[in-house]
Amino acid sequence: MGKNYKYIFVHGLAGWGSYDEAYQEKPYWGMRGGDLMVFLREKGFDCYAASVAPSGSAWDRACELYAQLAGTRVDYGAAHSQKYLHERFGRDFSSCPLIPSLDQDTRLVLLGHSFGGATIRLFSQFMTYGDKNECEATAGDDVSPLFIGNKGSMIHSIVAIASPMNGTTAYDMNYDPDFDPKKMKAPLWSKVLAASIKKKLATVKDDRDPTDYADFDMRIDQSLEFNDRIKPIPS
Repeated sequence: MGKNYKYIFVHGLAGWGSYDEAYQEKPYWGMRGGDLMVFLREKGFDCYAASVAPSGSAWDRACELYAQLAGTRVDYGAAHSQKYLHERFGRDFSSCPLIPSLDQDTRLVLLGHSFGGATIRLFSQFMTYGDKNECEATAGDDVSPLFIGNKGSMIHSIVAIASPMNGTTAYDMNYDPDFDPKKMKAPLWSKVLAASIKKKLATVKDDRDPTDYADFDMRIDQSLEFNDRIKPIPS
């Protein structure tokens, strides 16, 4: 049986995908040029735009991506959700999976923009190796298939577009007491955009641990620690 290639696009920080109403007004992939998914499908590529938490951690976003692809309920993991003080389960995609079916003949071509690149790296890590802590913290069949692993053969390739794999000073500077953003010389449009993004991200945070967010994952020290945990995928 031939391989079934699916091209999965994962947006970056403060982004949106096909499950979000904003995508119908202005597609993240294509913007003013029109929906890139439609264009590529017309060229013969089976493409989909995932919707993951705009400011969520790479872990949470990877779990959301899996649920959309597998057509199941988001499971952030028993150990992770307890550690970071949030609900274990999220939205149920059983009736609205991103792709028609996910099976052993599926080959995923993962494309992530900005923090979407870090998201698909961790997703691929889980698909290949699972997560030992989650398996140990969860009884029997209650563990998410994502954390069991052994699905690395389904990952055909990973494409990261302008992704902060080594972190970004954009976040580290804000934790430096000597840094005053008001003294930065930047175009007005850049300051307006930064203020808009900051406001949008501030409205979605809840009572969970503050380290379970994208802005923490993108700090340089955290990114380097993250890189140490990621293993190559043999396939």
